[in-house]
Amino acid sequence: MKIKLISMLLLSALSVSAQAGLMDDMNKATGSNLASQVADQAKTKAKAAGNQQVGKQVNKKLMTEARKNQCSFKSGSDELAPGCGSKSKKLAGIIIEVKKTLQSQGQTGFKFTVSGHTDSSGDAAKNKELSARRAQVMVKELVAQGVSAEDIEAVGMGSAQPLVKNDNTPAKKAKNRRYEVQVHF
Repeated sequence: MKIKLISMLLLSALSVSAQAGLMDDMNKATGSNLASQVADQAKTKAKAAGNQQVGKQVNKKLMTEARKNQCSFKSGSDELAPGCGSKSKKLAGIIIEVKKTLQSQGQTGFKFTVSGHTDSSGDAAKNKELSARRAQVMVKELVAQGVSAEDIEAVGMGSAQPLVKNDNTPAKKAKNRRYEVQVHF
């Protein structure tokens, strides 16, 4: 009976010892894994911060160039005004240049967005739809000028983000009928 009891205690002790060793191994692996996860998260955050900084700089340039090379739209229309060809060609060249620069710096996972905007005249839902059509027209124009269709997308903003205060002044309304180009990571 004592031998049986001692055997059971010994087996129990060995089992606890083996489990403790297994737990130590698991903790080491988990600690290593945890350290790896923390390092990966730090890299991801650093890259995101870097992307954000690069994005700010690039978007500033893109916004400036888009404003310099702005094609006009008639009120209530997605039809480009005459004389847009040279402006869209220049803007397309800038987008292509920015893409090459970003890629040469090891940047990946970015996409260009053309956002269409309207003035405040008319129905908000119709303005949103019109702005999306205007953005799509510009995307087609930029693709025709050499920008890869896979690198660029269109989005309609309606009259939600006016460039200048909306009022009934035709010149101010015309400024709000625009598109903007940005890069997103």
